[in-house]
Amino acid sequence: MTTQTVHDGRPGVRVDNVSKSFGANGSRVTVLDGVSLSIGMGEFVSVIGPSGCGKSTLLKVIAGLVEADEGSVTIDGTSVRSAADGKLIGLVPQSPALLPWRTVLDNVRLPLTVNRKANAGRAVRDPEELLASFGLGAAIHKYPGQLSGGMQQRAAIARAFVFDPSILVMDEPFSALDEMNRDQQRLGLLEFWNSNRKAVLFVTHSVPEAIMLSDRIIVMAAHPGRIAEVIDVGLPRPRTAETYDTAEFRDLERDVRAALHGVMEKAHV
Repeated sequence: MTTQTVHDGRPGVRVDNVSKSFGANGSRVTVLDGVSLSIGMGEFVSVIGPSGCGKSTLLKVIAGLVEADEGSVTIDGTSVRSAADGKLIGLVPQSPALLPWRTVLDNVRLPLTVNRKANAGRAVRDPEELLASFGLGAAIHKYPGQLSGGMQQRAAIARAFVFDPSILVMDEPFSALDEMNRDQQRLGLLEFWNSNRKAVLFVTHSVPEAIMLSDRIIVMAAHPGRIAEVIDVGLPRPRTAETYDTAEFRDLERDVRAALHGVMEKAHV
C-alpha cells in the first residue's frame, strides 16, 4: 500500500514576500528577495540551490534566528516570536552541537532543563523513548565522543523533538556524513517522520536527498536569493532504498538537475 502527503488543515509555515540584506549602508548585499512559500502541516519540503542563494538565511528567518527586513512569516498561524516562545519550532543545525561532557540522554534532556519555569506545563516527549525510536536506546549513557557521526546527528534530531514541535527546520544535517551513512540516516529520518508527520523545511545540496525525502523541492537562484522553480515529487510513500532504482526517481533527478543547471547558467550570464 502507498500513501501520499497527509495535511491536517492547519496552516503550517507561511512566508510572504520576505527580503533580507546584510552589510553596511552602501555595500549591502541582498540575500533574499521577495521570497514567498508555504508548507502545510504534514508536508516535507526541501530547499536546494547554489551556494549564496540564501537557503540557510531563509531557514534562519523561519526559525526566528534572523529577522527579515521586509515581509512576514507565520508558524501555525502565529508569529515566529510566539511560535518560538511556544516551542513550536524544532531546529536541527548542520553540526549536532552535543555537549561532550554530557551523556546522550542528558544532551537530549537539555532543552527541558533550560528555563524550567517557562517550560512548566508544556507538552513534552520522553527523551528515552525518543532515543529508542532513533535506534539509540543502547547508547543513552554514552558520551558524544563514543558515537559515530551518524549517531550523533540522530541524537541531535531526537533533541529537536523533545517539545513535540509543529515545525521542524533542518539545515543540511547529514552533510558531514559519508554517502552510505548519509543514506542510512535519510531512511531513518523518513521512517520517523512518517509516524509523526511534522511540517519540515529541509535545506540540502544533495539532489537525491531532496527527492527521497520531499513532497516538494524548492529550487532557489542566487544574487539575489529567490525561488526559481518548485518541483512536485509524486513518488509514493513510504519510500525505501529501492525507490532510488525506479524510473520515476531518475526522471525527477534529471528534472531537478536541469533546474539547477538553469539557475547556474543565468547566474553567469
